[in-house]
Amino acid sequence: MSNEITLPQTGFVRLKQILAPQGPIPVSKSTWWAGVKDGRFPKPMKLGDRVTVWRAEDIQALIANGVTNDGASDCEA
Repeated sequence: MSNEITLPQTGFVRLKQILAPQGPIPVSKSTWWAGVKDGRFPKPMKLGDRVTVWRAEDIQALIANGVTNDGASDCEA
């Protein structure tokens, strides 16, 4: 079994698939939501009252452009 994190190329991903330790982005939930609010990270989509997702393409682009441990990103969301 591999420890490599894989995200789908298309579709939707949930927050636990995005943030470490299960996901590839090493920031806390509070840092993530602050980044969403100020535009550093992609905006989510609501699929229901309790279901929030992000486009896999947006997360792949964020990773490709680089994310640092403090949540700073080299890309504009």
